[in-house]
Amino acid sequence: MSETDSVNSPQGPFTGIRVLDLTRVLAGPYCTMLLADLGADVIKVEVPERGDDARHIGPFIDGKSAYFMSINRGKRSIALNLKNAQDRQDFETLLATADVLVENYRGGTLDKLGYDWETLHKNFPNLILASASGFGQTGPYRNKPAYDMVVQAMGGIMSLTGHPDSPPTRVGTSVGDIGAGLFTALGVASALFHRAQTGEALRIDVSMLDCQVAMLENGIARYTATGEIPGPLGSRHPSITPFQAFSTADGHIVIATGNDILFARMAKTIGLPDLIDDNRFMSNELRCQHVEALEQQMEAALTRHTTAHWLPVLESAGVPCGPINNVEQVLNDPQIVARNMVVSAIDPDVGEVRMAGNPIKMSGFADPGNRRPAPELDADRAEILKR
Repeated sequence: MSETDSVNSPQGPFTGIRVLDLTRVLAGPYCTMLLADLGADVIKVEVPERGDDARHIGPFIDGKSAYFMSINRGKRSIALNLKNAQDRQDFETLLATADVLVENYRGGTLDKLGYDWETLHKNFPNLILASASGFGQTGPYRNKPAYDMVVQAMGGIMSLTGHPDSPPTRVGTSVGDIGAGLFTALGVASALFHRAQTGEALRIDVSMLDCQVAMLENGIARYTATGEIPGPLGSRHPSITPFQAFSTADGHIVIATGNDILFARMAKTIGLPDLIDDNRFMSNELRCQHVEALEQQMEAALTRHTTAHWLPVLESAGVPCGPINNVEQVLNDPQIVARNMVVSAIDPDVGEVRMAGNPIKMSGFADPGNRRPAPELDADRAEILKR
């Protein structure tokens, strides 16, 4: 298959799976983008005239949302008002052909539209329903609205982000939405496997807040083990030392030594072999207890040279390290380019739009550098309804 063919007819393990996408903004669209990247036929069902709210969120390129385009590539669009009788009939015709329905309304909203799980399962027994909402379909918060910022705050991640004594700091990417999108996509894949094995279609209920709790890992472990409430530590790892960003002569470098062997290599490489036999640093536990003293000695050595000097020196010694790249540097990093992690879509109005690629690489399926662009609102109505 040529790259042009793979753009027009994407192939993957979900080829032949039809997904109806009732989602908007980020969590749900990120999930369905992943499914589309893996070959699913994703039909984006949008409200008439306005469409997905993300169409109106910047940044914009010639009046079109780059934000929307970056997370809705490879989908088709139809505009339906689910309170309108004819549109409901068209929607239910599509439901009869679909394998999965994904929605990220506030908890209970789908029920009010008459498409609760019991009704859907009775009328469309083969259909998997995946719901990604702020707080899930059960519990005292089920009807509350939520955005990424809200669940980052409520789920504890913001309490661990930033530097000690700094004001509350949001994680620099939308981990509340993206985490929910990832878990929902995994739920869909699991439900499709279950259906293939048993013939039973399942309901999937993913809460953005639940996903934040699931991502706390070390924070929960520390609190459970010690009873102490964890707080922000800047770039430093709470349980491994040295494992943080250090100053150099012209910037910063990240060094991560996860065991005593790597620590010894690092100490010799930066010209501080005495650290190896220093009683304060002879084990990871001791290094964590004396992290400030160790940081001072390491930075005294590291600030003698530039980041560009230290990176190859440490790498040649087998010490895990890296630069702190900005977004421009990431997009031009040779490893990122080699792994096809920056792809393009040719939008009919604005031309080439670059965006993040699919990190799931699979033998047997192409990973094209060009992708089908995000659809215009209602652009595929005739084709979808004809089929």
